[in-house]
Amino acid sequence: MPRFTVHIRDEWLAVPCRDTSNTIQWLGQEALKRYIKNKPDNGGITAVKDTRFVARRCQGLGLLDADDTIDDVLEDNDFVELAIEGDTMSPDFIPCEPGVSHLYPYTRWKFYISLDGNSLMSTDLINLGRGLYKIKLTPEAERKVVQSRELLDTIVKENKVVYGITTGFGKFARTVIPVSKLKELQENLVRSHSAGVGNPLSPERTRMLLALRINVLAKGHSGVSLETLQAMIQAFNASCLSFVPEKGTVGASGDLAPLSHLALGLMGEGKMWSPTSGWADAKYVLEAHGLKPISLKPKEGLALINGTQMITSLGAEAVERAQAIAQQADIIAALTLEVLKGTTKAFDSDIHALRPHPGQIEVAQRFRSLLDSDHHPSQIAESHRFCDRVQDAYTMRCCPQVHGIANDTIAFVQNIINTEINSATDNPMVFAERGETISGGNFHGEYPAKALDFLAIAVHELASISERRIERLCNPSLSELPAFLVNEGGLNSGFMIAHCTAAALVSENKVLCHPSSVDSLSTSAATEDHVSMGGWAARKALRVIEHVEQVLAIELLAACQGIEFLRPLRTTTPLEKVYELVRSVVKPWMKDRFMSPDIEAVHRLLLDQKVWNVAKPYIDKYQTEYIPESRPVSPTAFSLDSPASPRNTSCDFPGVF
Repeated sequence: MPRFTVHIRDEWLAVPCRDTSNTIQWLGQEALKRYIKNKPDNGGITAVKDTRFVARRCQGLGLLDADDTIDDVLEDNDFVELAIEGDTMSPDFIPCEPGVSHLYPYTRWKFYISLDGNSLMSTDLINLGRGLYKIKLTPEAERKVVQSRELLDTIVKENKVVYGITTGFGKFARTVIPVSKLKELQENLVRSHSAGVGNPLSPERTRMLLALRINVLAKGHSGVSLETLQAMIQAFNASCLSFVPEKGTVGASGDLAPLSHLALGLMGEGKMWSPTSGWADAKYVLEAHGLKPISLKPKEGLALINGTQMITSLGAEAVERAQAIAQQADIIAALTLEVLKGTTKAFDSDIHALRPHPGQIEVAQRFRSLLDSDHHPSQIAESHRFCDRVQDAYTMRCCPQVHGIANDTIAFVQNIINTEINSATDNPMVFAERGETISGGNFHGEYPAKALDFLAIAVHELASISERRIERLCNPSLSELPAFLVNEGGLNSGFMIAHCTAAALVSENKVLCHPSSVDSLSTSAATEDHVSMGGWAARKALRVIEHVEQVLAIELLAACQGIEFLRPLRTTTPLEKVYELVRSVVKPWMKDRFMSPDIEAVHRLLLDQKVWNVAKPYIDKYQTEYIPESRPVSPTAFSLDSPASPRNTSCDFPGVF
């Protein structure tokens, strides 16, 4: 028999429906009858038939017409919100979509990914967040999990005193707990530690958090039972996601508050979200998907909440987005250089071989592959070949040095995040092969916290230098283009305030780049007397990266607008492809119009890495065809016609720095 779950004020009510040809009005009245029956004062409702209400699906928040039939607008096990006329919004009702998605639209899974606790990468974690995969364990992981659980069961059976298994936690580590209360101990731990505040993580980020915790437990050093771990996997595969507030972790002893909220929903308490239900009480969401709440065994509460997975999962998103925008920043800067009629001589390979930082060499190589006019003829470059300019400003000439260190920092951070993804970070650690548990400090979040602070500082510089290039594009004394890139200046303001937006974002980033990991506040009665503050490091790194994306979106818009004033001249083939991509979503700026949608559209192109995908084939082909296998560094190692030394596209003479 079809059944629907209806939310009225502070109650969730299961309403069976024998005949789905009944109307939404009938469903609402049936739910009201059950609500009144459960309330001593009838909930203040005197007569069901006289009560006016509005119904909407929890998923998508779509309003339901009272005269529509259930069969036409609802599916079996759907969740419905009933708002009684005159009421304010139900106090515990949470909108279906918890915040803005920062990754990609949710996708139904197509494949499985096998977790063993040792081989998951940040890219995999992003794809798990997108819903591209279900999860299963490898046989070896299952074996290790079973072995570690058997050791814990032996410890409990023999009444040994072991921290977190038969004792209290933190300051109460010396308090021995009777065997009869060990289950209650673990449940109390999760409930009391579910003390986070703020908006919930988005579904993508919660999926990443849950997947990462499963991966860590799969290492077999946490003592969780295979039954509990499989229940977590089932919840992940059904996309039943706990309400996890984004604030509350100090990053040691692990991310206790957010991971407790994650575990609380799996216990059938608190709130959960699924694509079918939207937000609802966890027990109803689990039940609607045929799942049972987890029943915690000794040590399992601690195993579920003690670790750095909040920092690390957000850090994985941060480093993946940082890598994507860093690659595209080179393309955008190259387009700006073309519009400003700059020279490519500063990207000569011999210059960078003398200072062989990998990121610097890589960025210079990308610039050559996009701007080499011998390989990709550029009418714009030819138009100023014999100009009298000496050299370019630092914001163009020093891109390999400035963008390069961002690339190297991203690689450094990615290595730390990928190591952390596959690390056992709870306490105590269970060593089944040694037959013992050992207390340590792997839960301390200093590694990812420091790395993510570094990441924010490095990636911010991409926006800082981009904002200066936007200024050069908009300033007619520097660009030789119309002021603010618009005709009829005065009547039209063009990119005047878009540049202000970029400046505001860069200034905000200066504050956000202050390292959170330099701070530490003693907690838990001085038991946890040094903490990482890694949760804030991860969240602000994401905010910094989003600002960088937005600033570069503005630069890309401005550079494409600059191209309009250089027509009919054309730039290189790969940069023309980038221009065409932008023009597929944003038309030229002929006169003033609402600008925010244009910025958002180009920001979306960058998030989807479409700018990189358009240019990458040309970059790859150039590097394959034109990069010598080995080349000695010497004063005579190049000529103006050498592919590794792109032909000069403006006169370069020794001059001022």
